[in-house]
Amino acid sequence: MMLDNFIKKSCIDDIAAIADRVTDIVILSHKNPDGDALGSSLALYHYFKARGKRVKVVLPNLFPDFLSWLPAAGDVLVYEGNVESAREAILGAGAFFCLDFNTLSRIGDVGQCVSSLNVPKVLIDHHPFPSDEFSVAVSHPEACSTAELVYRVIVALSGTGAVSFDIAQCIYTGMMTDTGAFAYASARKDIYLIIAELLLKGIDKDLIYRKVFYNSSLSRMRLWGYVLYEKLEYFKKYNAALITLSHDELMRFYARKGDTEGLVNQPLQMKGVRFSCFFREELPGKINVSLRSVDDFPCNRVAAEFFNGGGHMNASGGELHCSMESAVEVFRNVLQKYRTELTE
Repeated sequence: MMLDNFIKKSCIDDIAAIADRVTDIVILSHKNPDGDALGSSLALYHYFKARGKRVKVVLPNLFPDFLSWLPAAGDVLVYEGNVESAREAILGAGAFFCLDFNTLSRIGDVGQCVSSLNVPKVLIDHHPFPSDEFSVAVSHPEACSTAELVYRVIVALSGTGAVSFDIAQCIYTGMMTDTGAFAYASARKDIYLIIAELLLKGIDKDLIYRKVFYNSSLSRMRLWGYVLYEKLEYFKKYNAALITLSHDELMRFYARKGDTEGLVNQPLQMKGVRFSCFFREELPGKINVSLRSVDDFPCNRVAAEFFNGGGHMNASGGELHCSMESAVEVFRNVLQKYRTELTE
């Protein structure tokens, strides 16, 4: 059974032309990189390295520790803390490949640096509403992950033989993490055709699952226990739930990057919950917002309207610059505004 071919041939031809004429490639992804951001970036990194290119992956800030096992993760340049080296790589790029974000504003200071450069910028992303900043845009919200799209681009460029064991591990990690281990956004047959091809490359999908999801520290386990017992609020009238974590609470449990990854999904396991919101005060007065939903409740609309963000219908994010009390008040306003959608 063949994959549905939804990437335009003209896009593949344009990417091939760009890749053929440049030597130095910089791969970029979004702030607070997750498994899809890092997995797709490293997959493309390995592909271009095998083609003899000089390649750098530049991320705005650090990725979670449970992804550090990915092949070549140690070669990633983190802009935060390595500004000079990252800027040098960016200024020397012949082309940028922008993965898992739809506008350069999502990569902060890195985006400001990149936007001013007259260099081809190739977008590969599955978020809706891409900006027009890119020379080539492979933008398909119907894909389960950016990793799926990177797999398709590599195969379209060079065939399945170009997908090495390392690339396969990175692609599988991105697809797995962005679908909650294939629990959502994963009903299309193509996803499993791709997985079958990745298994043929020799990956151990069960081992990858354990490396990502069974890799908790004692402090993380205690943090999750505290959150579920003390910090989870259930708004039965609205079929909604809220988790809040202050900066002091994060410090109390020695929370590291990635320790709260997945917490926002937990309330959706409760009967009747259609909408879950997680406020994490990473710095005093700066609150990261994660939103998750089931069925057709529009997280991305809520994120854009109330939280300066966006994303997918069932998985979105944003941020607020205010106190936690004010953030909770915003959440209550969301419930009032969307009470019909939440309860019908």
